[in-house]
Amino acid sequence: MPTQSVEIEHHTVHVNGIDLHVAQAGPEDGPLVILLHGFPEFWHGWVHQIPALTDAGYRVWAPDQRGYNLSDKPEGVDSYQLDILADDIAALIQSSGREQVDMVAHDWGAIVQWRLSERYPQLIRRQVIMNVPHPAVMMDFLKSNPKQIAKSAYVFFFQTPIVPEKAIAASNWKRLADMLQESSNEGAFTDEELELYREAWSQPGADTAMLNWYRALMQKKPDLSSEELITVPTRMIWGSKDHALSREMSDLSIRRCADGELIHLDHCTHWLHHEDPQRVNMLILQHFQYD
Repeated sequence: MPTQSVEIEHHTVHVNGIDLHVAQAGPEDGPLVILLHGFPEFWHGWVHQIPALTDAGYRVWAPDQRGYNLSDKPEGVDSYQLDILADDIAALIQSSGREQVDMVAHDWGAIVQWRLSERYPQLIRRQVIMNVPHPAVMMDFLKSNPKQIAKSAYVFFFQTPIVPEKAIAASNWKRLADMLQESSNEGAFTDEELELYREAWSQPGADTAMLNWYRALMQKKPDLSSEELITVPTRMIWGSKDHALSREMSDLSIRRCADGELIHLDHCTHWLHHEDPQRVNMLILQHFQYD
């Protein structure tokens, strides 16, 4: 594994009334980068980015977000509302003692990141968002775009109780493992990595907690009416072969940034940080080191 050359520290940080497990690496006095994973990953989803960032002198924090792997899994859909998820990360940043941090986020982590940069822009110096549109753009497409509605059928399936948990956990998490492999380029996820993922998914309560992120977004809709531009300097990197998210949403999302740049990687899928880590890492570091 790429992280074998990097010493990973495992910490528990109490934030917003819960405990988050946070993998940490790199020089303690280096500028801090926080990495936010999405569904159905955990901190290990950043296995290819952590060494590149620490080698460049950064301190890296990669939390298991609320409900995932070794972090707390509070009960109930209400516990996974978007503003609560954003408050978790704002509190995590504040716990670091840093005035500002840089952020990288993918998938559901990027939904949290969009919200975080709207509500707490003062905490973020620069951000990289990968393969998730702005939540307002996403919700609009889920209501009005037939193509995206069809692609997001799984989101509506996840709204039902109990059955989705049984479906994703059946046969040693076959559906989730197949989803990762079938929606990515060949070789993006090794068998060894998938075993680590199965271990994370098997943590007590993780199945329901992961699905509650989707349930809360649809059942406890956040107020997305604000049209103010995001002021945090933002680089969006988008794998154009994403099976689940329409590319046109990326163009509409970057328009919501006062200082935004959109880069498409046409050879990558939704899992671009696994498929072409060298290119993705270069784009992350280039954005962070911009003066």
